[in-house]
Amino acid sequence: MASLSADLFYDILKRLDAAALARAGCACADFRAISNEEDLWENACTSLWPSTRQDDVRSLIVSVGGFRKFYADCFTLILNKDVPVVQTNESNFFAEEWAESDYYYDDLDELEDLLPSDFVSLIDVWYKDRALYSKVMWGIPNSNSANGWFYNYPFQIDLFQHSAENNENNNGEVFLSTINNLPSVPSMEQERKDGKLWRELNDGIKLSWIIVNRKMKRAVNLTSWHPLSGQRHWPTDTDFVLRFGSVLPAKEVLPCQVAECILLMKFRVTSMGSEEAGEPSTLALTELSMQIEDMGGVHLNGRCSLLLLKEALSCHRSRNYDEVLESCNLYLKAQSELKEEKIRSECRFDTLCIFSGITIFAAICTMCYRKF
Repeated sequence: MASLSADLFYDILKRLDAAALARAGCACADFRAISNEEDLWENACTSLWPSTRQDDVRSLIVSVGGFRKFYADCFTLILNKDVPVVQTNESNFFAEEWAESDYYYDDLDELEDLLPSDFVSLIDVWYKDRALYSKVMWGIPNSNSANGWFYNYPFQIDLFQHSAENNENNNGEVFLSTINNLPSVPSMEQERKDGKLWRELNDGIKLSWIIVNRKMKRAVNLTSWHPLSGQRHWPTDTDFVLRFGSVLPAKEVLPCQVAECILLMKFRVTSMGSEEAGEPSTLALTELSMQIEDMGGVHLNGRCSLLLLKEALSCHRSRNYDEVLESCNLYLKAQSELKEEKIRSECRFDTLCIFSGITIFAAICTMCYRKF
């Protein structure tokens, strides 16, 4: 090893992906010194995230700490195990509806310093490790209104709607076909029976949605890489919805202490194709959006969402995908238990109302009988 030149070491390391590069840096002192080179990490990041190849994005990453720090922040996923347990009793605050006044807005100065224009989104979509779509979004769309409606209305970033409104070249016409090794779809009836296309989408589609805050000089990946859940043939027979996301800490923002960042991706079958005619089956990516909800399923407004995104930039993360998936499933389980508890509470209330009505009716009948 001592007889090899530094140039040869560099040539070896630049052929590695980021994970292998990090491991190689632990092998020996020579590798460790060369593996700290920003050029190597830039090459690794641009290979992994096509959205980072633009010159303005490169300048952004350098300004927030460099490509090595960017990879460490964004390859790891948000890990949140602090999901409150739903208690099945009358004092359970989860079973109550939360009003606007219940949300915590104590630090208004902090909110004033947190501007939507400080956030940059880097979005990449792959199908079977092949880049399908990349997008860079500077700021948050429709957040510059003079009347401040953004802070009080439900928060949502609809990527394709924003692109269409701004007349950009990439206006949502992103297609996936059998040319990309997608299985053919002879008919929707057959797809309903075997679900082959649905399984391929769940197994093959991968999403990365990174947000960078230029003022805080931090970045985080809000996605789960692979779909957490989904729904096929909804809202129409030819639609397939994939749901990605992460569980965000909200101890200083929401009474429920956690929230879910939901990333929705919708594909629509635009052509069934024909093997005999050599025509491929084709799917169009028609929606890619972000929204944030609390445990009760309430769609949070822009004010709460900005505070949660700020908390996400400094939250705990992990490279262990199974651990991250477990925390997401823990949240979904708690959310399901909360819904069941609300249904039980409503049933108890309905039963109480019925018995109260019967009792009052019986009392009135008794009084009338005695009177007459």
